[in-house]
Amino acid sequence: MALTPSTMMPLGTKAPGFKLLDTVSEELLSLQNVRGEKGTVVMFICNHCPFVIHVNEELVRLANDYRATGFGFVAISSNDVEKYPQDSPDLMQKVAYDNAYPFPYLYDPTQEVAKAYDTACTPDFYLFDEKLELVYRGQLDDSRPRNGIPLTGRSLREALDALLGNKPLPAIQNPSVGCGIKWK
Repeated sequence: MALTPSTMMPLGTKAPGFKLLDTVSEELLSLQNVRGEKGTVVMFICNHCPFVIHVNEELVRLANDYRATGFGFVAISSNDVEKYPQDSPDLMQKVAYDNAYPFPYLYDPTQEVAKAYDTACTPDFYLFDEKLELVYRGQLDDSRPRNGIPLTGRSLREALDALLGNKPLPAIQNPSVGCGIKWK
């Protein structure tokens, strides 16, 4: 498993729009459909990455904790399914059901959305405020597969709490680390 860090899109960047197939509802969803009143978390994940598998439980907890406070959540998979069939939309739907994802799990077949977000790895996290301007990007927390650090979602939770409380966002934002996007 090769370690790839996130590229850390510049803060203040406007969220790139998209319209992608939700593998759960089988409907096309846009950024406007998934955005939250207080802010929006866009997550790039996939089915097979050990880093994503490691954080799945916390992704569900996090979304369940913060959706009620006005945040929207969406996950996107942009991997090349020709070379990585385990990331196909049918299997995305199964992973979403098996993990009880409380958020849409969208498929990016052209990889244009991943490119627009300058995504480098899975998982990769972006938090946009109510105006869809980037206020946090980077890691979920310090936990990684087999490093022994408990999975808490601390880094992203601190950013969500700051945005919710109209407080300054964390000055230090560490990149996420995971498997590189499987480009075509």
